[in-house]
This record gives sequence, structure tokens and C-alpha cells, in this order.
Amino acid sequence: MITAVHTLIYCDDPPAARAFFRDVLGFPAVDTGGGWLIFTTGPSELGVHPNAWEYNGQAGGTDQRFDVSLMCDNLTATMEELSAKGAEFDGEPVQQAWGLTVSLKVPGAGPITLFEPNYDPPALN
Repeated sequence: MITAVHTLIYCDDPPAARAFFRDVLGFPAVDTGGGWLIFTTGPSELGVHPNAWEYNGQAGGTDQRFDVSLMCDNLTATMEELSAKGAEFDGEPVQQAWGLTVSLKVPGAGPITLFEPNYDPPALN
């Protein structure tokens, strides 16, 4: 029986990325040895999408095979809270078909999408 999803983020500076997830995002963690932190990320959901699509008369596509995003219930408030802790964002929020999104910079790892879904997330039901 599957009991959870384990997500990996590969980065150039693991200590910086781990500190960001622990200190800025406030994710609880356990040290599995040698400073290798495994974070509790709370509820999760898994979407399976096509790599090419057409929606509302616009076509799109991606070469990505996997993606990790963080969800919040109020993007503006979350951005303010994280900014006060030193988080940086790449650009302004953008309204997408699935929700309001922004690119959150993860030190030592690169950007990750932070979004406020405009659907009722099954992970929270």
C-alpha cells in the first residue's frame, strides 16, 4: 500500500536549500544522519498532465517530466510573510488557469512555483 509521496530537490548548495526549507518556510524535519534533512511537507496531491495541450484556444507544451510546486491559501499574505523572513521572488504573481502563481527562489537550488489554487485541492479535503 502506498502511504505517501517522497519528493526530491537536487541542488548545488544543499545546506543553503535545507536552511531555507527549515528556517524560512518552517518545514519540520528529521536528520537522517550527517545533516541530511527529510522535511514534513503536509498534505500532498499528484497531478498527471499531458506534455502538450490546447486550452481556451491556446496551445502549450513542456519538456518537463516532473515538477514540484508549493501551495498556499493566500498568495499575497504568504509572500509578505516569507519576504519578512528573507525569501525572494522572481517577478510578480501571475494568474494561471489553475491559480495565482509566483516563482519563489530557493537558495542553492533555483526557483520553485508557489501558488494559490483556484480549485478545491483534494489534498486539503
